[in-house]
Amino acid sequence: MSASEDIPKGLLARARWAAENTPASRNRAADFYRALAIFFVILGHWLLVAPVIRGGELEFTILLAEQPWTQWATWLFQVMPVFFFVGGFSNGLSWNSARKDPERARGWAATRLSRLLKPTLPLVALWAVAAAIAARMGVDAELIAVASQSALVPIWFLAVYIVITVAVPLSMAAWDRIGFASVVVLWGGAIVVDTIAFGLDQQWLRWANYGFVWLGVHQLGYWWGGAQRQNAWSLGFIALGAVWLYVLIGLLDFPVGMVSVPGEEFSNTRPPTTAMLALGAVQIGVILLVSGVVKRWLARPGPWSWVIVMNQMIMSIYLWHITAMVAVIGLAMLAGGIGLELQPGAGAWWAMRPIWLVAFCLVLAPFVMVFLPFEAGSRTPLERRPGPLASLLGTLITCAGLIMIAMNGIGAANVLGVNWIAVVLVLAGVFLATRRIGG
Repeated sequence: MSASEDIPKGLLARARWAAENTPASRNRAADFYRALAIFFVILGHWLLVAPVIRGGELEFTILLAEQPWTQWATWLFQVMPVFFFVGGFSNGLSWNSARKDPERARGWAATRLSRLLKPTLPLVALWAVAAAIAARMGVDAELIAVASQSALVPIWFLAVYIVITVAVPLSMAAWDRIGFASVVVLWGGAIVVDTIAFGLDQQWLRWANYGFVWLGVHQLGYWWGGAQRQNAWSLGFIALGAVWLYVLIGLLDFPVGMVSVPGEEFSNTRPPTTAMLALGAVQIGVILLVSGVVKRWLARPGPWSWVIVMNQMIMSIYLWHITAMVAVIGLAMLAGGIGLELQPGAGAWWAMRPIWLVAFCLVLAPFVMVFLPFEAGSRTPLERRPGPLASLLGTLITCAGLIMIAMNGIGAANVLGVNWIAVVLVLAGVFLATRRIGG
């Protein structure tokens, strides 16, 4: 009997088998933090968007603008720094292993991209069809734009993350050459950008911080792989981040919110400011501080099995969670606006949140089960993937489409009612970057 035949069938059974056969050397905390980060992002989005019927019309209001005190909660729910940090750790390990074999190294980028990009195809396709049908039915174009943009906004980070993934061979080479100094250079670059952008009113320069900030956090993930005396480092990160946040927010009047807030003069996230690095330093310090306890807990097969399950469907959950939310809101509208008449942030509104969250989960589950094969099917042998140049070109094309959709939604004022250029760019880019070669 082959090794593959020894693996039991069924998602939970396979996860249990994998848990019982996981090498003791694996950093299980990294997988746990990745899943936990996505959970916090989803919960934050489900609480952030506060639909309400006003004047007989549905409005997608943002709780942070309706109730400014909630902006402090974004310090907990904005965990993209943790995701990029863990991503750097995982990408570093994977690339170090693959580059020992020229054939594996050649297809490495396409294989990593496949799991990130292929699950986006049904999401973009479904919303393109939905937008076209809604336009034909005479639904207001602005409502289509708001609903589709809200549902597709999770893909914004993919445009950044996949570029950083493609750049791993270069960023890892920088780490091999100058080590932790590469992190200092990137974080220092982000500080310089903010200083010039705000000090000399050169706001256009801020877009460079998509590279400096997120690549800087990703680069720090390489350090985690061989870090010593992590408790001392964790306290240092927490102290650095806390002081940095005080200077930025307390002295320099940066926004409190760590996501975009309607009405604010500028955002800490689009483009990212160094406040994201400061917050990331605190969050990374905290997760490093508790990593020992987390690893001991995950040494048990039960908890570790569930972490494996979550990581097997993490992209599907992330990509479809707002679509599930929009679907529930649509059902509530069909039911006469039930639950949508409450003022966002009021006591009754908060009392109803658990019911809404349960509804979101119930609707999300079938989306994940139906479209999970796109994520599971992305794991194919390295040697059957395109080379780095094709992956890079496909990445750039895909990013162009994803950015257009994330910024403006998928609707358009044309015959189809769909931004077909963005859709075609995504489909063509994903195909070019991840297609199988050979039989």
